[in-house]
Amino acid sequence: MPVTESKYLSPVWRDGLFKDRVVFVTGGAGTICSMQTRALVRLGANACIVGRSEDKTVEAAKDIATARPGARVIGIGGCDVRQMESLQAAADRCARELGGIDFVIAGAAGNFVVPLEAMSSNAFKSVMDIDALGTFHTVKATLPHLLLSPTPRIIYISATFHYTGMPMQAHVSAAKAAVDSIAASVALEYGPRGVTSNVIAPGAIEETEGAARLLSSEVTKEYAATIPSGRLGTVRDVADATVFLFSEAGAYINGQVIPVDGGAWRRQAGSAVGTDPSMQYPNYLLSGEISKNIKDPRKSKL
Repeated sequence: MPVTESKYLSPVWRDGLFKDRVVFVTGGAGTICSMQTRALVRLGANACIVGRSEDKTVEAAKDIATARPGARVIGIGGCDVRQMESLQAAADRCARELGGIDFVIAGAAGNFVVPLEAMSSNAFKSVMDIDALGTFHTVKATLPHLLLSPTPRIIYISATFHYTGMPMQAHVSAAKAAVDSIAASVALEYGPRGVTSNVIAPGAIEETEGAARLLSSEVTKEYAATIPSGRLGTVRDVADATVFLFSEAGAYINGQVIPVDGGAWRRQAGSAVGTDPSMQYPNYLLSGEISKNIKDPRKSKL
């Protein structure tokens, strides 16, 4: 359903800022990436979002297109970022139907709460494949098109767990560290050819799938109070950072990791991920306890 503009975009941006630009987004039906895309479309861009679920991706594309009359938004479902051929076909279709690719958002990701000793090799590999290998595939598939653009820009959606380490997030910490490293390499290799390559690392963003998977509903309010800025983030916070980096105002920012978390990562060691108020660090780790008030994606079909 259409979303009120104030929910995903600040009023400071100029109409038509991204007129005739095209953005390609992996994970584009997700709660964060869909709002990033919606903001860019509202400001003049056309878009192609890709995802594994056919129905969810197509419906999200139709909904995003309501942000601006005349917007063209393609939804490509059945696309697995772990498969290079799948990404290549999607990128080529985007460029063919929309006239090119100017911006890329690498946002496909996987996550769940699990202690290291309970994590299988397949579980670890799955997250690495989606986040790290998927990011590599996204870059490789889109670069030939990006290099034809006058404004070739890439944003990767990462996290902050690997800055300090995070209990029950060893798999995601490793994967996101790899994403940050890929972004730095792209900046060095392709900066001389005009490409900017930057990372946005969201903290806990309210009303999102990610927050539901990581933060117990019993601890969210208390956790928000520990964030230096005093609240959880919003999808608009991430979308505004995206608009800035893709605009001319962000043209000289390259190879950077930008946390959008209100300063939360500076206090995060032994944080609220996977816990309830009664669970104290490090006791819950020693007992193997995990909150029963978080969403487990392994027990539900997307």
